[in-house]
Amino acid sequence: MNIPSIQADIELKTNAILGEGPVWDTDENKLYWVDVVSGRLFKYNPITGINDTYEIGEHIGAAVLREKGGLLLAMKTGFAFFDPDSGKISKIADPESHLPGNRFNDGKCDPAGRFWTGTMSYKLEAGKGSLYCLHPNLTIEQKLTAITISNGLAWNEAENTFYFIDTLTYQIAAFDYEPETGSIQNRKIIKKINKNEGLPDGMTIDEEGCLWVALYKGGRVIRVNPENGETVFQIHLPVPKPTSCTFGGTTLDELFITTAREYMTDEEIAESPQSGSLFKVKLPLKGKPPNRFAG
Repeated sequence: MNIPSIQADIELKTNAILGEGPVWDTDENKLYWVDVVSGRLFKYNPITGINDTYEIGEHIGAAVLREKGGLLLAMKTGFAFFDPDSGKISKIADPESHLPGNRFNDGKCDPAGRFWTGTMSYKLEAGKGSLYCLHPNLTIEQKLTAITISNGLAWNEAENTFYFIDTLTYQIAAFDYEPETGSIQNRKIIKKINKNEGLPDGMTIDEEGCLWVALYKGGRVIRVNPENGETVFQIHLPVPKPTSCTFGGTTLDELFITTAREYMTDEEIAESPQSGSLFKVKLPLKGKPPNRFAG
C-alpha cells in the first residue's frame, strides 16, 4: 500500500541524548520537552527560537502542565511539582523508591486531570516496570504491572478509551476507560508494529481520533486509524530515532517531534548529525489541547 507521506523539517538543532515528552502550553504558546538522560527540562519558543533550559538535576521522564500553573514532573526519585519561575522543586512521593534500577519514562494527564506515567528498568529487564496514576489528591494508584518500557499514552475524544504502548511488545493497546474513576479494563491490541519498522515509542492523538506514533529506530512518525489499525499517513525524518510527538502552534496544526542520539556511535551521528534535535511539520489537521493536572 502506498502510504501518503511528508518530510519533517528541523525546528531546533540540539544534541539531546534522549529528547522526549513534548507538551504544548496553549497559554504561553511554548513547547515544554525534556532530555531524560541529561536531567534537563526545556521551554521552547517557536517565535524567538529561544530554548530555555532548566537543570532538574536527575533523570526526568515526563513533564505535564498544571491547572494551577507550573509543572508536574516524573523524575528518577518520583513525582514533584516544579515552578519554572523560581526553579523550586517540591517532592510529592516515589512509588518505586525500593527499585533503584528503575526510572520513570513517558507520562500524560487524562481528561479528568490525573497524571499517568510508567517506569522501566535501566537494563531493559522484561516486566520490571509498572504504570502509575497520580490522582489530583496526590494518592498514587498502580494501574498495570509487568511492563517492560512504559511509553506512549492517549485518550480519545469520547473519553471511553485509553491507548497505551509497552514498547518491546511492538503493540498499541486499547483499554476501556472510565473517566470518573480512571479505571481501565478489557485490553485489546489495535495494531502490531513489524519489528523492521522500528520500536513504537511516544504517541499523541488528533482531533479525528487517529494516533500519531513515533517509531524509534524507524525514522518515522506514523498516523494510525485505531478502528482498523491501518497506517494512513507517515512523516519521515532525517534521523533514525524519533521518540515522541505532540501538536502545537497557535492553531494546534503543527506536529513537534523529539528525537534521540543515545547509543549511537560517532559514525552514526556523523551520518545523522541532527539526531537529538527538535523537528516540526505543518499538517492539514489539528490536535487537541493537552490535559492538565488537576491537583
